[in-house]
Amino acid sequence: MTSLPSDQVGHASGPDGSQVSGPSGAAETPRVPGTPGEVFRAFLTLGLTAFGGPIAHLGYFRDELVTRRRWIDEAGYADLVALCQFLPGPASSQVGFTLGVMRGGGLLGGLAAWTAFTLPSALLLLAFAYGANSLTGPVAEGLIHGLKLVAVAVVAQAVWGMARTLAPDRPRAGIAVAALFLTVFVAGALGQLGAIALGALCGLVLCRTGPEAPGGRLTVPVSRRAGAAALVAFGLLLVVPPVLAVALRSQALALYDAFYHSGALVFGGGHVVLPLLRAEVVGQGWVGPDAFLAGYGAAQAVPGPLFTVAAYLGAVAGPVPHGVLGAAIALVAIFLPGLLLVYGALPYWDALRTRPLARAAMRGTNAAVVGILAAALYDPVWTGAVGHSRDFAVVVLAFVLLTVGRAPPWLVVLLTALCGITLT
Repeated sequence: MTSLPSDQVGHASGPDGSQVSGPSGAAETPRVPGTPGEVFRAFLTLGLTAFGGPIAHLGYFRDELVTRRRWIDEAGYADLVALCQFLPGPASSQVGFTLGVMRGGGLLGGLAAWTAFTLPSALLLLAFAYGANSLTGPVAEGLIHGLKLVAVAVVAQAVWGMARTLAPDRPRAGIAVAALFLTVFVAGALGQLGAIALGALCGLVLCRTGPEAPGGRLTVPVSRRAGAAALVAFGLLLVVPPVLAVALRSQALALYDAFYHSGALVFGGGHVVLPLLRAEVVGQGWVGPDAFLAGYGAAQAVPGPLFTVAAYLGAVAGPVPHGVLGAAIALVAIFLPGLLLVYGALPYWDALRTRPLARAAMRGTNAAVVGILAAALYDPVWTGAVGHSRDFAVVVLAFVLLTVGRAPPWLVVLLTALCGITLT
């Protein structure tokens, strides 16, 4: 799990500037909540400006909501990030949703945060979907090719960064390699799920040592009954729609189920959803491989969560529904499981996070995620984009700009797209 700096741990401020703390000085949320409108405005600003992927988003949240607005203190925020990285789903969106729940007084505040943070990038990618369908000629082909090349650099950067953080020692590096082999030799979702299960089992045996569980408490306005209801809803929405989709021959339910399963089964969020989505939409012939990679590349150029690529994929999917309706179904379906899981886990997190076996299993799972993403880096990302030495040179340039030059992703996307147009 990723930990955040807490060298200046404080407590949330009350309305008079006094410090609010829980039992024995444990960190708590502010006792005087804000409003869903306040939450929406704060997250809309973040949704319009938060470039750079999930790790960068967590930094934006910390700067704006912890340091400047003081919605929560450092220790509570670190605890919240740990919870969201423990669960499947888009970690940064789950953190934002939970901050909205805590600040906005409940579920309405969480939905306000998610909507405001997600909507800008979803609309931009929906617009790209419509524009991409009308693009023809050499310039359009070069643009699409450039977006496919930038996807290679971005996924390579993700693999490199995640390997250093999540597989830094021999046991976890070995788990990552084993997960890569399993994913390569057992194609599709079965291999990816098997790799995650293998990682958890190996983690129980090999990864029992690690940082101690964080102290303090995370107090949230969610009852155990509400949490249990969310977890039951998560399970029902995972198993019932695929049965109904077959029985009713409903493409809308099939589309929903493909994206819901992708959101429910991905650990690590962000780029890790790539192989799951490809297996669902490209494997079933709904979206072509070139269109898939072009959309994934375009998603790097917009702010907000990477999961909003679902809006693009739902819009360009071959069978009806597609367009705006398909985008809405895909977008809601891919985010819903992660939001239900984090909402359901909030009341139980204090008890779970201190258990050594749970933490060991999560270390192994995180290492397996590195192997899954490394396999996806080769196929489909590399094989679908790099055809000759000029492509390789552009990918290396983009990778160096991202990792060494620390260039903003939107700028790298723009430069790579121009290279694609020039070299076509």
